[in-house]
Amino acid sequence: MFPLQGAQMLQMLEKSLSRSLPESLKVYGTVFHMNQGNPFSLQALVDTWPDFSTVVIRPQQQEMTDDLDHYTNTYQVFSKNVRKCQEVLASPEVINWKQHLQIQSSQCSLNDVIQSLAATKSLQVQHSQNILFMWAETVRKLAPALLEGKSLAPTGGKHKAINEALFRPSALDLPHAALVNEFWDFGGNERSRRFIRRCIRTFPSFCLLGPEGTPVSWLLMDQSGELRMGATLPKYQAQGLMAHIMYTQSQAMSKLGFPVFIHVDRRKKVSQKVEVSLPYIPMPCDWNQWHCVPL
Repeated sequence: MFPLQGAQMLQMLEKSLSRSLPESLKVYGTVFHMNQGNPFSLQALVDTWPDFSTVVIRPQQQEMTDDLDHYTNTYQVFSKNVRKCQEVLASPEVINWKQHLQIQSSQCSLNDVIQSLAATKSLQVQHSQNILFMWAETVRKLAPALLEGKSLAPTGGKHKAINEALFRPSALDLPHAALVNEFWDFGGNERSRRFIRRCIRTFPSFCLLGPEGTPVSWLLMDQSGELRMGATLPKYQAQGLMAHIMYTQSQAMSKLGFPVFIHVDRRKKVSQKVEVSLPYIPMPCDWNQWHCVPL
């Protein structure tokens, strides 16, 4: 595996990955933002070029200084040859298996690969598999074939009006990271709070301020550009606040040309209905994350 150098090679990679959507979505979104200035200081590794079979996106080596920080030590992987991919990922030059880390992919077929590596490298692995959704406008632009046979929400994405006298749109500030961290399913610790602060500092975010002048509902983006970490305070739920935020931010990101996507826990049926109504399109592949801890 070797790192791609220069804007031209990264742009070629982005174009190539677009032809493998939606299975390449998590990696495609990351490379897209690398081509928009690379705000998270990531690097792209390929096994061969230009006809690659496996792509691994990871932080620059100088970023991964905390062996316990799996939020920073995150790898996005896409492979056209899953069997060959195992050889690639096994290399310590590609992934530092001595650290706590995360691997993210839109390919559930990588699960067998990672579980096999876990057995040989003495790792504990927690696999999270959720439903992957893409904003309808992003699908129309990047993978229109996925819309065939789909009936979009008759509302055209229009959502329940919110009480504009009570709720004011704003962006998240760094002090709000503690609140986001408290309600994030994958967070709740000091390292996740630091990661959230970095996301707030790096990418556009959106929130609604309540009567007290503090966020009551919010949504932000991670290093792949995925909309994540959204929540509404229990006191203000069932008022359409999250649907309002998601629709507003999805439209704004789409107008900037960003690929817009999100994942939803399979158990959250109400959230899935909200996604479809906005409209988001469920993908035929899943959102996957493997949290790996050396034993």
